[in-house]
Amino acid sequence: WLLSAPKQQPASLQRQRQPAAANTAVTAHALLRSARPATMIFRQLFDRESCTYTYLLGDEDTMEAVLIDPVIELVDRDTELLKELGLELTYALNTHVHADHITGTGELKQRWKNCKSVLGAEGNEKALADLKMAEGDVITVGKINIETISTPGHTSGCHCYIVDTDATKMIFTGDVLLIRGCGRTDFQQGSSSDLYESIHGKVFTLPDDTIVYPAHDYKGRTMSTVGEEKKYNPRLTKSKDEFKDIMANLGLPYPAKIDVSLPANLVCGLHELMPSETKA
Repeated sequence: WLLSAPKQQPASLQRQRQPAAANTAVTAHALLRSARPATMIFRQLFDRESCTYTYLLGDEDTMEAVLIDPVIELVDRDTELLKELGLELTYALNTHVHADHITGTGELKQRWKNCKSVLGAEGNEKALADLKMAEGDVITVGKINIETISTPGHTSGCHCYIVDTDATKMIFTGDVLLIRGCGRTDFQQGSSSDLYESIHGKVFTLPDDTIVYPAHDYKGRTMSTVGEEKKYNPRLTKSKDEFKDIMANLGLPYPAKIDVSLPANLVCGLHELMPSETKA
């Protein structure tokens, strides 16, 4: 289902921030234990080459599932896992048009005929997807509601997905907010000013115990919380001007796969729809 909410700040961002727990030294085991409702099947999957996390969320009652940020080389792995768990893939979501890998969405749609591709609407006008999610829009998979917020900055088309249950709240931040870092802003209409505002104005207004699941990590970390990142993120604890200066001087190399990944990802990884001159 696709439910259109009024074009205003989503309700999940309007709720009062919950006070931080007295004991902030929450163990990873405790977070994992509380990070999903009883009816949710949850898996965090990893691509070693691009250090990309793919997330599987499934409803144990309807046996419907979504994948967030799938990678084309690992579609066989994802398909095998879905079948082992008895799940039917209904949506493949991407947090943005990726530059470091080709999405597995197109291949997954070939294998799962009822699967719909999903992108955020803002900033992705030239990209193809079955559903373009505007700010505040929600897709429902069984009892799992996934809300979209527009968070430009890393690219102009970045979006985060919020899952809010009685037990916990989690946000899938793509390349917008990483663990103790954030996405670069020097290509794909990126803007360090926009990124700072997206994180501080939207992500950091969520309750401190909101679980943060990023699209990448390069040091073996798997998740964080909004409270942790507000306190310990070395870039985002700075002023906006300091942040912009940091981002302007990262000196990062040009992404190795960007010239292949971007054209493919604009058509959700459906290679046969690409103009012939851009095919490998």
